[in-house]
Amino acid sequence: VMMEKNASFEDFFILLGFSNWPHLEVVLFVVILIFYLITLIGNLFIIILSYLDSHLHTPMYFILSNLSFLDLCYTTSSIPQLLDNLWGPEKTISYAGCMVQLYFVLALGTAECVLLVVMSYDRYAAVCRPLHYTVLMHPRFCRLLAVASWVSGFTTSALHSSFTFWIPLCGHHLVDHFFCEVPALLRLSCVDTHANELTLMVMSSIFVLIPLILILTSYGAIAWAVLSMQSTTGLQKVFGTCGAHLMVVSLFFIPVMCIYLQPPSENSPDQGKFIALFYTVVTPSLNPLIYTLRNKDVRGAEWGI
Repeated sequence: VMMEKNASFEDFFILLGFSNWPHLEVVLFVVILIFYLITLIGNLFIIILSYLDSHLHTPMYFILSNLSFLDLCYTTSSIPQLLDNLWGPEKTISYAGCMVQLYFVLALGTAECVLLVVMSYDRYAAVCRPLHYTVLMHPRFCRLLAVASWVSGFTTSALHSSFTFWIPLCGHHLVDHFFCEVPALLRLSCVDTHANELTLMVMSSIFVLIPLILILTSYGAIAWAVLSMQSTTGLQKVFGTCGAHLMVVSLFFIPVMCIYLQPPSENSPDQGKFIALFYTVVTPSLNPLIYTLRNKDVRGAEWGI
């Protein structure tokens, strides 16, 4: 009979990851490495370009630079560990390492949800309130919004990750995932985790559903304003920019909702891994391409440098 016990800092977890498909591990290693390199290069390119080119010193590109830096941190919090586990026979992570990983994954994921709301507000101000844009998106206010995004993420994660690690674990520490994520860790518990699951759903509703509603409201107002425009060029520009933003929102929020807005006991572990793989690996690599690499301002800045 397995005894209930709390994990200590001397313990470790075994991340099962994709062990059920050993023939896929080499393929996954190559594909994930390519996406990770694309994420690093693309997001670093945006950050450096936005800093060097004075034409990109605008609220939009300030927020995009924050998103790029956030994506760099977000992928780095889990992907190097995943690559190491896919490449070698060891698939372990220390207890302390698991705590740190969970904390940063939750913090950065939450911060991204809030930052995407800030981006939608910036586009709303630019399209629907163009005469007041410089006042609504004053540089000091932009910095305040960015700081609020980061602080909300790290504060929420501190509360939720500590609540997750308070639960007693069974004798085995086999985490059926490729990184330390809340639903996978809750499945290790020997006690009733309904309180944790309820907390997870409430926090997810606050930081996933509410931001999504605010984003859709902003773009609804933008769509209404765009429909009243007479300029075909203006319509194309607005739809091009806002369409790209909505694509990023969809690529991030839909997979996250599939994982966090239902009880872990109802989630299929295998399905959850591939969904998590999408929003931790694929989406951050696509953000630079969708947001800015297709943008005329960025292409002009690139040639200028």
